[in-house]
Formats: sequence, structure tokens, C-alpha cells
Amino acid sequence: MHFDINGLITEYGYLALFIGCIAEGETFTLLGGVSAHEGLLHFSGVVLAAMAGGVVGDQLLYWLGRRYGRRILSRFKKHQDKIIKANRLIKRRPSLFVIGVRFMYGFRLIGPIIIGASRLKPMKFFLLNVAGAAIWALIFVTLGYFAGGIITPWLHALDQHLKHVLWLVGAIVFAFLVRWVIRRWHTKRADQ
Repeated sequence: MHFDINGLITEYGYLALFIGCIAEGETFTLLGGVSAHEGLLHFSGVVLAAMAGGVVGDQLLYWLGRRYGRRILSRFKKHQDKIIKANRLIKRRPSLFVIGVRFMYGFRLIGPIIIGASRLKPMKFFLLNVAGAAIWALIFVTLGYFAGGIITPWLHALDQHLKHVLWLVGAIVFAFLVRWVIRRWHTKRADQ
């Protein structure tokens, strides 16, 4: 059986990127940028898929925060002071917070929930979310694209050796499995 990773990336890359960016985006956008550098995906398609995934993910979290935000945020007892500061910033500078939340470590998932709980108007959040996602996707995909020039030679070398390593790991796992089955069989025979 031949496993063609390039074919899989070409066929499912945009969908995988979209889904990956709904939950966690930076890794997927960087890998999408590397794939665009390799010519497996189009740069603009990668940016659009990452942006769409980021928008959908944050919209879902926003609506979760709007509906259950107070209940969810009350469970973060240790972080109430940070939540209060975030709410103040949302009230003073909603544009800055909504666009910047993607770039704040530790706020990537909880940020949109806090914004939803703050009762920021849905249309305002949506427009700022789209703008933030566009900036975020463009930056990280571009970083991945330029990193592709550095990473790609290593990936090609790794690909040549990885096949041998996978066969070795498979053989070791198989040997341990056979050993376990034989021991279990001997144990059952001894118990009878």
C-alpha cells in the first residue's frame, strides 16, 4: 500500500486546515503556509481556509459565551482578576480586544467566551472577528510560507528516513504484541 501524503494534502488540505483552525489555529496555519510554499496548496486558498476556520471557531465560542458565559467564567476562580481586566478592556476598546484576542497567549479559546459574556453586540463582534481572522491568517500563513524554505529540505530528508523508522517501530510493536499473546496463553494454560 502506497501512502501519498502530498496527494492527501492536495485533496483534503483546505478542509483539514479549516477544521483545524476552528479549534487551534497557529499550527495549522503554519503548516498550511509550508504546504503553499511546496506548491501543494494555493497561498490565497490557505489564507481563506484559515480565516474561515478562525471566524467559525470564534463565532461558536462567542455564542457559547453569550448563552453560558457567566456560568463558564465563574468556574475560573483563580483567574477572576484577569477576567475582570478583560471585561474592562472590552468595554473601553472592543475593537482592539476582539482583533487582538487571537494573538494573546492564554486567551485564544477563553477570549471569545469572555467577549460573548460581556454582551458585545453580535454584529460588531462578527465584523471585528472577520477583520481579526484576516490579519491573523495572513500573518501566520505568511510565516509558514517563508519558514517552508527552511523546513522543507529537512522534511524531504526526514521522509526518506521515516519509512525505515516506521517499519522498525512496527516490527518492535509486533514483537511485543506476540510476546504478550504468548505470555497470556502460557498463563491461561498454567491456571487450568
